[in-house]
Amino acid sequence: VQLQASGEGLVQAGGSLRLSCTASINIFRSDSMGWYRQAPGKQRELVATLTSGGTTDYADSVKGRFTISRDNGKNTVYLQMSSLKPEDTGVYYCMISWSWGDYWGKGTQVTVSS
Repeated sequence: VQLQASGEGLVQAGGSLRLSCTASINIFRSDSMGWYRQAPGKQRELVATLTSGGTTDYADSVKGRFTISRDNGKNTVYLQMSSLKPEDTGVYYCMISWSWGDYWGKGTQVTVSS
């Protein structure tokens, strides 16, 4: 299973960016999916999750600004980011979990300038 992430970019504070993560297999039967990020010098942290039942959860720091969603037909999970802040800068990773294991995409860089 391979996950291909895209959407990296440099944006000004207050701007928006959408990350995509496309799986090489059908995601319909995945258990859950999520986006994580790692800022320079910090540990990787959970940003958003989406369960197979449609339940979402977000880090407090991104609530109301970020939205995780999926398109089963495209085998893709998205992270729509709005009202971006400099502290949102980091490498973002997607993860999709199936019953047989968790798979990670390569990181994609998001840089928010002040």
